[in-house]
Amino acid sequence: MTRLIVAAGGGGDAVAAAMLDAALYGDETPAVVLTYAWDRLLIDPVPGPRGPANFTGLRPLTRSVQAVPPDATPIPPAGSTLPRLAAELPQTFALIDPHHGAEGMVRQLEELVRHLEPDTVDLLDVGGDILAQGDEPTLRSPLADALTLAACCELNYPVRLLVAGPGLDGELPPDVLRDRLGPLALTLTAEHVTPVSSVLEWHPSEATAMLAATARGARGLCEVRDAGLPVPLTDTGPIVYEVDLDEALNRNQLARAILATENLHQVEQHSREICGFSEIDYERNKATRLGDQPAQQLSPEAVLHQLDEFETDARGRGVTHTTFRRLTEAFGLSGNQRQELRTLLLSSRPEQYQAPLWHIPSRA
Repeated sequence: MTRLIVAAGGGGDAVAAAMLDAALYGDETPAVVLTYAWDRLLIDPVPGPRGPANFTGLRPLTRSVQAVPPDATPIPPAGSTLPRLAAELPQTFALIDPHHGAEGMVRQLEELVRHLEPDTVDLLDVGGDILAQGDEPTLRSPLADALTLAACCELNYPVRLLVAGPGLDGELPPDVLRDRLGPLALTLTAEHVTPVSSVLEWHPSEATAMLAATARGARGLCEVRDAGLPVPLTDTGPIVYEVDLDEALNRNQLARAILATENLHQVEQHSREICGFSEIDYERNKATRLGDQPAQQLSPEAVLHQLDEFETDARGRGVTHTTFRRLTEAFGLSGNQRQELRTLLLSSRPEQYQAPLWHIPSRA
């Protein structure tokens, strides 16, 4: 059985796709996961998604689609988690190139479907911002999801849209999403997390980390991102829902507007007009700010003092969990220091680690 899973937003959606593949199909032939090379600035300091020209060592699958094998290397200063994912997981990771707009992505999908002749094609989004209209005030990263939605809707092949962990991306609240979801497809459990558990020890995705944590039973309020967004960890966290693909397109104003786009600049302009912003602009501005900041030294004593202060404030906000990405940015550290911070905290206070999240106890 051959399967194709499109990771709607790249990043952690690719890890979730591997988790879902194992959960639904077990030990059958692993799926091909089509995904963006688009990581947060903690990993890739270059704003926006990477294309094939940003890698060496890619392996051609079709004329327009290349696989990312374990020995592929992003060309500095770009970075990518995909080669390491390919090294640690059995799935094949194929690279979405969004630089030719939705029309280019449709060509990539068509070629891949002809090449693979898959039994199933799934489009997976963690959190549910793919179901946005485009004008929601809490929306922060609609562009990648809108592009994959538009391309999958233009593909002359049946595609099943799946949304895992509604609300876990910190964008659309679960109450907003409730009426936009279809039937339950799967409830993830701790056993389903096992195939990707080693990846979650280093991968920076926050939404997929919370998806895994809720599947393992974590409940409470998790603070994420540089802005400190509060995300509820509830019983709906580990649930995967089916959603009608055409209904999602009819609702998503940005996806409809970019159906005929031929380059990423056009997509960005539509995003600015419909949503009021482009997340690539946000990354450009943030990269400039980070570039102007001097690197901070990681002092264990100072970090643990910062942690005490952070946790005291967080308890006052009702926060029970946070991510290592959130702590890294809250402490003014660089992305390169995230793993060093994680190692320090796990060695100092291992009882607070509720994999892959950091637990904030109710009392100091």
